[in-house]
Amino acid sequence: MIPDDTLDIAVIGAGLGGAAVAALLNEASFKAHVFDQAPAFARLGAGIHIGPNVMKIFRKIGLEERLSVIGAHPDHWFSRDGKTGAYLSRIKLGDYARKEYGAPYITIHRGDLHAEQVSALPQDRLHYDHCLTDIHEEDDHVVMKFANGKTIRTRLVIGADGVNSLIREKLLGPEKPRYSGWIGHRALLNMDKLRASGLEFERCVKWWWEQSRHIMAYSTKADGSEYYYVTGVPANSWDHDASFVDSSRDEMEAIFGNSHPVVNALINATETVTKWPFWNRDPLNLWSRGRMVLLGDACHPMRPHMAQGACMAIEDAAVLTRCLTELGPGSYRDAFELYEVTRRERATKVQTISNANTWLKEPEDPAWVYAYDATNAALG
Repeated sequence: MIPDDTLDIAVIGAGLGGAAVAALLNEASFKAHVFDQAPAFARLGAGIHIGPNVMKIFRKIGLEERLSVIGAHPDHWFSRDGKTGAYLSRIKLGDYARKEYGAPYITIHRGDLHAEQVSALPQDRLHYDHCLTDIHEEDDHVVMKFANGKTIRTRLVIGADGVNSLIREKLLGPEKPRYSGWIGHRALLNMDKLRASGLEFERCVKWWWEQSRHIMAYSTKADGSEYYYVTGVPANSWDHDASFVDSSRDEMEAIFGNSHPVVNALINATETVTKWPFWNRDPLNLWSRGRMVLLGDACHPMRPHMAQGACMAIEDAAVLTRCLTELGPGSYRDAFELYEVTRRERATKVQTISNANTWLKEPEDPAWVYAYDATNAALG
């Protein structure tokens, strides 16, 4: 139920970043309400990586152990040549990640992760069927209008509403994201066909071809019962109005066929596959204005090539919560400025490397990403 009086904090978007910031704010004794346009929760998406940098945040809201039970725990991130199978890099994870970075590295189905996040929220502060249509700031509050006819007032607004953020548009004016020149294919595979191949499928491996084409393949369940891949492929244009379209095994064969036997087996086990565009925006010079602030894809969308897009949104959530806690919601302007100063360099660096698609292709030390702890790192 939504209170009749003015809310303390409204979060627009109950995705991974929005659910994280709401949980962290509530854990810090703020009363944050979350609004999402979806009619109800749905198990959407497919695989996602959660690095130690974010598992430490989930520890703070009591989800680390549960997610560790559900997700797969790869011992390495392998990079391999897509044709010969030669190893380009072997990045240690597993027990090494726990020891060196302070938390596990897991791969998991996005829907399973999201379900755990949503279940951790006070259900009376989670509001579906609230599609934001307009928002404006008045003297001491923000007025939000929704497609269901409701008008709600709040003292602060956090825009976790994705790459097509309405709040971003209100802050900076209309600007569509740019097509990046890349598409991705996503598929959960037929496990019977994978097993019938008699081959070994590593728990986390990125296969590489010329022009940086790739397939990132990994388990999404602790028991190995689900295996997923996402691709990255250069494409001149995206000529569809829909956010994604169906692809096919034939299309995968045309792009990646006649490759290493394991890759061929992945394609053979593909039954349903979709195709998605990757969108870009330049790094923002403004993360907040007045009583409204952005996080995640609303201010720094990135291609998924580093497996850190959702992780950056959740790091944003942790730092923003700390800034509001330290300075108080009454000093929201200073808190938002401190949040931006703390996050801008790191988020921009990850965005740049992710878009370049070079991460872990060759041996390198990922500690600057995985060892980071947004719950304790210096602010400012």
